[in-house]
Amino acid sequence: MAENVTGKLVGKTALVTGGASGFGAGIVRRFILEGAKVAIVDRDLATAQMLCAELGAAAWALRADVTITREVAEAVETVLTRWARLDILVNNAGVGQLPQCLEEQSEAEFDRLFLVNAKSIYLTAKSLVPHMKQVSRGVILNVASTGALRPRPKLTWYNASKGWVVAATRAMAIELAPFGIRVNAINPVAGDTPMLATFMGEDSQESRAKLVATIPLGRLCTAADIGAAAAYLCSDDASMVTGIAMEVDGGRCI
Repeated sequence: MAENVTGKLVGKTALVTGGASGFGAGIVRRFILEGAKVAIVDRDLATAQMLCAELGAAAWALRADVTITREVAEAVETVLTRWARLDILVNNAGVGQLPQCLEEQSEAEFDRLFLVNAKSIYLTAKSLVPHMKQVSRGVILNVASTGALRPRPKLTWYNASKGWVVAATRAMAIELAPFGIRVNAINPVAGDTPMLATFMGEDSQESRAKLVATIPLGRLCTAADIGAAAAYLCSDDASMVTGIAMEVDGGRCI
C-alpha cells in the first residue's frame, strides 16, 4: 500500500479501538494510507488479524475488551513497549441498541451502553494520558454520534451515552490543552455498518429509505467518510483544532 500514501500521518503511531470493522476499519485503512502505524484493538481478534493481513506490516492486531481496566492498560503498555510512543488514540469502540421505549430498556442494557460507549474512554485516558503528558503531545479522537445532537426516538439511552462522549471531549480538551494534547470528536450519521440493523430494528429497503430520507445529501455515511474526517483531525493540518465535535452527517443536524 506504500504507493498510495499521501503523508498526513507519516511517522505517527495510532491505537484504534473497535478497529476491526465498520467505521473503525475505515479509520484504520485511511491512517495506513496516510503513513501511520496502527494498532487495532478489538475483542474480535480474528477479524482484526484479517484486516492486518490486507493492510500489511503497518497494521497490528491486539485483543482487548475496552470495558475491562486490566485489558485496556495491558494493550496500551504493549503498544508503548513495541513502538516507544503513541501519538494518536481513537476511541471508536461502541455499541448500539434496538429501538424501544426508554422505560422498557433493561438495566443490563443501559449498563452495557455506558460501559462501552463512555467508560472505555475513561479507561483509555487513564492508561495513555500520562504518556502523552510526559512527551507534551498527542491527539485523542472520540467517535460520538449525531444522536448526541439530534436524537432519534426510542434510542434515548444510546443518544445519552453519545451526548456524554461530546461533553467528555470538550472537558478533556480544555484540561489537556496546556500539555499539548488535542481532543476532538466526530458525530457520524448512520452508516452501512454492522450496527445499522440494530438501530433500525430491521434491515430492509423500506427502513433504509426512511433513514436516508432524513439525510439532506441523500445517502448513508461510509467508513471512508469517517476515515477521511479522522485523518484530518488527527493530523498536523488540524493543529489549531481542539474541543470540537465534527458532524459527518450529510446535513442531518442542520
